[in-house]
Amino acid sequence: MKISELKQAYIKLFGDDHPSVYFAPGRINLIGEHTDYNGGNVFPCAISLGTYGVAQKRDDTKIQMFSENFKKLGIISADINDLFYDKKDDWANYPKGMFHFLKEKGYPIDRGMNIYFYGNIPNRAGLSSSASIEMLSGVIADDLFDLNCDRIELIKIGKQDENEFIGVNSGIMDQFAVGMGKADHAILLDTNTLKYDLVPVKLENHVIIIMNTNKRRELADSKYNERRSECEEALAELQTELDIKTLGDLDNDTFDQNAYLIKKENLLKRARHAVFENQRTLKAREALTSNDLKTFGKLINASHVSLKYDYEVTGKELDTLAETAWQEEGVLGARMTGAGFGGCAIAIVEKSHVDAFTKHVGEVYEKEIGYAPSFYIAKIVDGAKKITD
Repeated sequence: MKISELKQAYIKLFGDDHPSVYFAPGRINLIGEHTDYNGGNVFPCAISLGTYGVAQKRDDTKIQMFSENFKKLGIISADINDLFYDKKDDWANYPKGMFHFLKEKGYPIDRGMNIYFYGNIPNRAGLSSSASIEMLSGVIADDLFDLNCDRIELIKIGKQDENEFIGVNSGIMDQFAVGMGKADHAILLDTNTLKYDLVPVKLENHVIIIMNTNKRRELADSKYNERRSECEEALAELQTELDIKTLGDLDNDTFDQNAYLIKKENLLKRARHAVFENQRTLKAREALTSNDLKTFGKLINASHVSLKYDYEVTGKELDTLAETAWQEEGVLGARMTGAGFGGCAIAIVEKSHVDAFTKHVGEVYEKEIGYAPSFYIAKIVDGAKKITD
């Protein structure tokens, strides 16, 4: 939908005639998967698929929210002074949580809002539609009520919303990428310290292709929390001999020398992925900075192998996409991105081979899986913001 169409849809629904328009991107993670809650580095970027919000303040304390993507649920209402999780409110719990925690921290949101949401992120594709709507809601409140909320603070509130309001024990990467993204740059983020570096992504004659399995996934219902607890158990065993706070504190050699401390094979594999993936992320920054795209592609491939065999979060759909992509001409690398168990993979593909790539990978996938994948070219864009033009 065009901005003008979004505004007209808002006016038709709510009647107000001077709404403001906002956008929050989705994200892909180039490399550094399942490292964010293990105190490691991640390397995400914001993408042009995202969530739009058209909003205006009300004169009372009622919040009215409508999503073009969930029309059947109609307008969902809440009161700004009585915000709580309600399963029947479905997607609207994400903005409700943001407003709840902003108020809890003393930000003066004293009136309600009308908000019209529209997203073009494929539903449950693992491109962070939840972080997108969280950061969008935060930016809307920040602008409408002149909160002057520091962006890092808003990102932390987004994570708090996900963890405490929604109940998903995720790290901070998604909100950080959505909130701090910069066009044509990836963010190397140290999740221990929140120190970050904006790294130019110069792919020359290549593009990033998002490959959607079209297998729906629910992060809260997946084995995500199980993997997190396995890593925590492995860390506790390493801490009997090592003075470390997170798995991200270890380099590969130190881990190998102390791996005997981890008693169970599955815990050893989970921890090994977290440590080695963190180091791959640092090497990926070096490769991109020195325009060594070949090495960058190999690191991406290695990430997928580790996610398949050590972390066991890929599955037939993601493996089919990544492993088919590896065989295609003009491909530097391919891997799953996001939490796994469905969702999306990415491939770095030479522009002149994109059509042949999507055709052949799509054919192989449909033959193996029984239904077609979807493909998108990922444009790297700025983070959540008000649209002023």
